[in-house]
Amino acid sequence: MLESFRQLDRILRGEATQLSKLRHGQIELPVRGLLIAATVLAMVYGVFMGSFAVIRTGGAGEAWMQLLASVVKLPLLFFLTLLVTLPSLYVFNALVGSRLTMQSVARLLVAMLGVMLAVLASLGPIVAFFGVSTTSYVFMKLLNVAMAAVAGFLGLAFLVQTLHRLVMAQNPAPETPETPESPEPPKPPELPASMPPPPPHQAYSAAVTSEDAMIDRRAKLVFRIWVVVFGLVGAQMSWVLRPFIGSPEIPFTWFRARESNFFLDVMQSLGQLLGA
Repeated sequence: MLESFRQLDRILRGEATQLSKLRHGQIELPVRGLLIAATVLAMVYGVFMGSFAVIRTGGAGEAWMQLLASVVKLPLLFFLTLLVTLPSLYVFNALVGSRLTMQSVARLLVAMLGVMLAVLASLGPIVAFFGVSTTSYVFMKLLNVAMAAVAGFLGLAFLVQTLHRLVMAQNPAPETPETPESPEPPKPPELPASMPPPPPHQAYSAAVTSEDAMIDRRAKLVFRIWVVVFGLVGAQMSWVLRPFIGSPEIPFTWFRARESNFFLDVMQSLGQLLGA
């Protein structure tokens, strides 16, 4: 367990994703350890999220059941979202010409998930603070949505940065032959009107650099689009698995009936909060 969090700490500090660590374009990370760390962090944030029901009722009724439900369903939310969206990312990744394998893509996404949940768990005390200082259920819903958005943005930043390094590791620039230094460089000869073509190694280097830059740009765009898809699926998945906070007007239940959708509910909550 402790080793799992050490590995996650190396990722957060950027030590595990340095260019020198990405051998042959492969990301070497212990997936099992990261999954354990991500699960624990999701459960920690579930405690903070579900604590609002306990604080609001003083621990009476079924408030503790709501807290338990949040702890159980938070890891389920993220892993189900990852499971649903992983195939689409692999296909997108192949379409842009990236040579990342399915294993590398899965490891990269698990690392991103660890980063997101580390950020989310670190924001948990803020959620608990507002849970103590307010009785507004609508405000707490929107606060948790905002916290998830912050974690998602930082997860995207990590994903794009690591992807850029992986592309660089996959396509290293060819080495150019070194020329011995001379104390006094000779005077360059006069060039004819028509310049000769560059040496073969220089032309190859320029072509590779241009192609790699194109692949890098397209891969970043695809990963950004996929993160939006991940966020949309995750948002609706949270609606399917609700409740996570527990409405004071509805008795506790593990899952609610299928109705409306996440985005409409957020708009209605904003209207209620702003008094519209």
